[in-house]
Amino acid sequence: MSQSVEISNSQKLSFEDFKNEVLNDYKIARLSRECSLLGRREVLTGKAKFGIFGDGKEVPQLAMAKAFKNGDFRSGYYRDQTFMMAIGELNAQQFFAGLYAHTDIAQEPMSAGRQMGGHFATHSLDENGDWKNLTAQKNSSSDISPTAGQMPRLLGLAQASKIYRNVEELKDHTNFSKKGNEVAWGTIGNASTSEGLFFETINAAGVLQVPMVMSVWDDEYGISVHARHQTTKESISEILKGFQREKDTNGYEIFVVNGWDYVQLIDTYNKAAEIAREQHVPVLIHVKELTQPQGHSTSGSHERYKSEERLEWEREFDCIAQMRKWILEFELTDDQGEVLRFVDSEDELTSLDKTIKKEVSIAKRDAWNSFINEIKSEVIEATSLLEKVAAKSSNGSFITKYKNDLASIAEPIRKDILSACRKSLRLVRDENFPEKIALQNFIKESINSAYTKYSSHLLNDSENSVVNSDVVKPAYDAEKNLVDARIIMRDNFEALLKKHPEVLVFGEDAGYIGDVNQGLEGLQEKFGELRVSDTGIREATIIGQGIGMAMRGLRPIAEIQYLDYLLYALQIMSDDLATLRYRTFGKQKAPLIIRTRGHRLEGIWHAGSPMGGIINNVRGIHVLVPRNMTKAAGFYNTLLEGDDPALVVECLNGYRLKEELPTNLGEFKTPIGKVEVIKEGTDITILSYGSTLRLVEEAAKELQQVGINVEIIDAQSLLPFDKNHDTVKSLAKTNRLLVVDEDVPGGASAYLLQEVIENQNGYVHLDSKPQTLSAKAHRPAYGTDGDYFSKPSVEDIFEKVYEIMHEANPEKYKSLY
Repeated sequence: MSQSVEISNSQKLSFEDFKNEVLNDYKIARLSRECSLLGRREVLTGKAKFGIFGDGKEVPQLAMAKAFKNGDFRSGYYRDQTFMMAIGELNAQQFFAGLYAHTDIAQEPMSAGRQMGGHFATHSLDENGDWKNLTAQKNSSSDISPTAGQMPRLLGLAQASKIYRNVEELKDHTNFSKKGNEVAWGTIGNASTSEGLFFETINAAGVLQVPMVMSVWDDEYGISVHARHQTTKESISEILKGFQREKDTNGYEIFVVNGWDYVQLIDTYNKAAEIAREQHVPVLIHVKELTQPQGHSTSGSHERYKSEERLEWEREFDCIAQMRKWILEFELTDDQGEVLRFVDSEDELTSLDKTIKKEVSIAKRDAWNSFINEIKSEVIEATSLLEKVAAKSSNGSFITKYKNDLASIAEPIRKDILSACRKSLRLVRDENFPEKIALQNFIKESINSAYTKYSSHLLNDSENSVVNSDVVKPAYDAEKNLVDARIIMRDNFEALLKKHPEVLVFGEDAGYIGDVNQGLEGLQEKFGELRVSDTGIREATIIGQGIGMAMRGLRPIAEIQYLDYLLYALQIMSDDLATLRYRTFGKQKAPLIIRTRGHRLEGIWHAGSPMGGIINNVRGIHVLVPRNMTKAAGFYNTLLEGDDPALVVECLNGYRLKEELPTNLGEFKTPIGKVEVIKEGTDITILSYGSTLRLVEEAAKELQQVGINVEIIDAQSLLPFDKNHDTVKSLAKTNRLLVVDEDVPGGASAYLLQEVIENQNGYVHLDSKPQTLSAKAHRPAYGTDGDYFSKPSVEDIFEKVYEIMHEANPEKYKSLY
């Protein structure tokens, strides 16, 4: 009679099944370790650029994988290869394809070679860019390298389950959730728990009470730096004891377990999953006594900073060595007195080890051949072309040398091919023959192909892109209905919340009081605390909430109270949100809308306009700068028709200004990537955006009085900017350009100048030097005078334009000074 052993949730296994599962786990662990060992060798021999591996963390990841179910999400870091193998989302050949940066998504499904190895992801989108059924698969959000950068997103992945469980209107969204039963699983190294993002996320998850299981892989080091320099008491679980939930309080369940104890790990992870899944309580698992057999990465050796005693301990308590020991020592006597064992002798495991080693070696060879043969076929085509060009050219001997040098490279890369071809093309620049044209076409086609391989999917570049959305203008009653502009925002958000049950709005003061400017007034009462909610003061995880929930099919609008405060969250926006579609080769998306308000108000911390810094850090996110609330509301309506992330910067001083209330709230759309001419003129074009436009309009009226007719263009959208090149059409008429910007010198004004002068070839129409008028280099001083002397004023704009016109016609426009 077989002995029953419980090894996974509510599942009784016969001993034979138990044995097979244990040995299969051992095989996965050994296969992962062999990949790490051979991967390091591939880097050191030059076939791969860099390696960072999961050796020493294999056994706890097996336990985590057993508790991980379809619909669950992982948000981890770059040592989780064993976990990915255990859930069936990574094999050895794919592991090496990632190491070699194979650009074929079928061969390297994590990122198509865009990320270094060890950065994992599953595919949330199908070939058409549409959502797959996420509850029918095991999911991993795409990793990023910055330490603790995975934490904010983890919060949102977990919160999505709470939303799906408790918002009645979402019960039919079964492709994304089954009654909110999904758990979000986080992993992090012990040293990275020193990061602020870790603590911010841990605190927020405790407040929100979301189904999150956080694993800390603790090997006592952060690269070469010991835990005594990283963590108070050298233990993250010790210093987080205050987070342990008690009767009638929120908080965490906290477990501490040794990373080499296979049985206890499985038991711990099953308990953690049950608590998180059923009760929606966050769990912290501190996995101690782990090792890192090859050191941090291929950039160094751990023998440099670990004592011989530590190294000896690591060899003994290596988690696979301990698992192997347990397998060999395991005995169970059944009811009939028969002794049951996993293996009869150590030879069985030794034989299995050899088989695995061979399997990994074959996988490495196949991955390399698949990678290199693709490039070698391109080498053959290139050398054939070069040979034909050399035969016709007077510089044939030099071209032949380029060809022979290329052909002699044993392990070529695409750079070698294009470099040889482009240098050869220079040598035939004054010659004309068909073979030269063939070479030119090859180079052009190779560069176009490289765009797909290395540069595509920054945003949705299909015909369904929100940039291609049809314009729907605001409609109005016959009799003007002027209201405070905030009313337009409030009523439009109400229309969107009714129209889209998956829309959520959250942020500091966004819930109960309806945001600091009353743009959400009364909406929490109408739609509930889960759909219109307050958050703590924690900008990075507000953005993280939005990213994670957007990755699970919700449409979050995350509010950052002021533009200046966006800097707290800029790293997550830049490293995670902006790169997500790109770094997954279009296989994941997070259509998060970030709402904030900025530009001119008061003082250093509430009147900033760091647009240059923002737009150069968040390529991959639309950056929209509406001049009034009607335009802003239209942007939200447009964005919810698409699936790209965006930042909308409302005018902080515009909420109490009067605007006409549209009748088609939730329907009218402001176009993205299109400028608007808000005043026609003939003498000079002024390009600006946001709050500054009101000053430009006032200055234009005063300039009209001295005979200068200004054309004013509202940029509206900085990323993307003016897809139709309408600005250059204005320059063709006025022949002069001034960019007015309240950012610092060289900020957004420099970006706009490049867009118009270089990208739109605006220089060909200019009769005067293109100029900019920006704020001072410092942040604005406090008070009305501080604003006046820190940022462009009406008088500054008037005098700048007048100076340009004086230079063009000094007789007509006499010098002011």
